[in-house]
Amino acid sequence: MRPMLATPVDAEAGPPLGPEWSHEVKWDGMRVLADVRDGQVRLFSRNEADATAAFPELVPQVSALADAHLDGEVVAMVNGRPSFAALAERMHVRDRRRAAALAERAPVSYLVFDIVRLYGVDLLARPLQERRETLGRLDLEARWQVPPAYDDGPALVATTLEQGLEGVVSKRRWSKYQPGRRSPDWLKLHHRSTQTAVVGGWRPQTGTTGRIGSLLLGLPDSGNGLTFIGRAGSGLTSGMGADLIRMLRPLERPSSPFQGALPRADTAGAIWVEPQVCVEVRHLGHGSNGRLRQPVLRGIRTDVSPEELHREP
Repeated sequence: MRPMLATPVDAEAGPPLGPEWSHEVKWDGMRVLADVRDGQVRLFSRNEADATAAFPELVPQVSALADAHLDGEVVAMVNGRPSFAALAERMHVRDRRRAAALAERAPVSYLVFDIVRLYGVDLLARPLQERRETLGRLDLEARWQVPPAYDDGPALVATTLEQGLEGVVSKRRWSKYQPGRRSPDWLKLHHRSTQTAVVGGWRPQTGTTGRIGSLLLGLPDSGNGLTFIGRAGSGLTSGMGADLIRMLRPLERPSSPFQGALPRADTAGAIWVEPQVCVEVRHLGHGSNGRLRQPVLRGIRTDVSPEELHREP
């Protein structure tokens, strides 16, 4: 099952007001659904890929829960703050030995904010308020936690901004859970400008042939093409670069996947690839040509598919 998604809103507009809304911290993590049956847990990303092997420290944490389907964020904390960079290193790991080593070095927590099944009972049509109350009565363990929801949206926006957190998600208390739908009943407000994009090509590091210097990024357009939104090389670590080479080499193609001709300054020496690998960048807004200003790579996103991508406000 794909998760219900929130509609992005401009930070300047602020959160919605009124008693029909509750507000939660957006934790800068990876969206994960946990399917628990007979005390055994499987973790799935938002594009329904099995992520159980990536987070072994979360798997034994449900001995008191026999059957449930939960929704939440997997979060890696560094010095008391969520770190997407630390989490990104773990998202795409499927080798159990490497995942276990990373779990020792940088353990994660599962912050649960919704429940859609409990002991065989489907809760999709129940209002959010009731689902949250049900969630609060569960006996969860250790790294599975239920963070609070708040009544005062503007106060939570101010607090999360001051503390350097990612943002706030506001939800209508009576909203049903709508799998796979981006709903206006859930609204997300980001404090920082981020964008998930798909890689359409890469340029080698100067003087090398096997190391990435920069990525050529795009977004799907309404005509099933790919719109170029800029080139990003800042933030690329050696580990991320090695993972990207491994993922991109099998996808190489002879021509550009982008719509229209791109400037020679961006494409010189480019190696084109099928647009299948997604990455997240932080940036300073969009230029008049629609390209990202000063994008900085944050990590590889194996939990999303290219067809899901859209331009974030």
